[in-house]
Amino acid sequence: MKRERTTQKVDIRRYTDDPDVMTFEPTISLDKVDELPNSSPLVNRYSQIGLKNNGEQVLLILPTQAEINSDLPWSETWQELKHLLKTKEQSWQEGTKVCLVAKDRLLDARQLQTIAETLDDVKLSLATVSTNRRQTAVAAATSGYSVQQNSAQPLVEEQADEEITPSTLAEPLYLQSTVRSGVEIRHPGTIVILGDLNPGGKAIAAGDILVWGRLRGIAHAGAQGNLQCRITALKMEFTQLRIADAVARPPKLRPKRLSPELAFVTPDGIRLTDTSEFAKNYVFSKSNKAWIGKNQAK
Repeated sequence: MKRERTTQKVDIRRYTDDPDVMTFEPTISLDKVDELPNSSPLVNRYSQIGLKNNGEQVLLILPTQAEINSDLPWSETWQELKHLLKTKEQSWQEGTKVCLVAKDRLLDARQLQTIAETLDDVKLSLATVSTNRRQTAVAAATSGYSVQQNSAQPLVEEQADEEITPSTLAEPLYLQSTVRSGVEIRHPGTIVILGDLNPGGKAIAAGDILVWGRLRGIAHAGAQGNLQCRITALKMEFTQLRIADAVARPPKLRPKRLSPELAFVTPDGIRLTDTSEFAKNYVFSKSNKAWIGKNQAK
């Protein structure tokens, strides 16, 4: 006996209490043969993906690793997301920048490229990746996107009641690539860049910043208020240096240095010295909240 086959069009949408949050589930065709299970994986798997208008940018919010079925192939996930984005293509202006909130999702350069191409199809531009996975942060920075690696505390807020020490910081973030113009890297620990920090690029760290190349952009170390942090580079050609709340801008004329330099906070502000001379001549004074000469500490 022949089974009866029917096709039903199902339109599913889920609304939240936040009027700015657009959370969607796909419109799909379900082919029924005899009985259909009460809940199809195709209906439930994308319920946690969200889009949120956030000022001049759009947040694309991915579910956490625990919230999504890990057995679902990556290609199917982003084919469906592509469909969902196209259904809301009129909800944003052409060229709007997107911040990908990846949470603990582990994404490589190929997956980030797939996301960027999917967004480009609906005239959106992937600009920033927010993540708490170091591997994802490295992949995003290497691909040329701004990175915000999340921590329990915002990087720009000074911690007045708790001393920040190396043990309270995250593990260092190592980037084996140049930070290009328009790219911003944020990390709740030390940032090590094996390449240049170009003009228009930014590195913001709760710890130190080390550039194994030319520092020509903006570097902000000790962003949680730690005045003991330092910035060093093989060649200092910076646009701006910041350590905690101290700021330094380049003079119009600077002597050409052939040796690496290190920036640190003194009682008179940020100072530069040869990296090789720093440890021999300076110690950090908690009473002064700055680095001082060893002869002054006696």
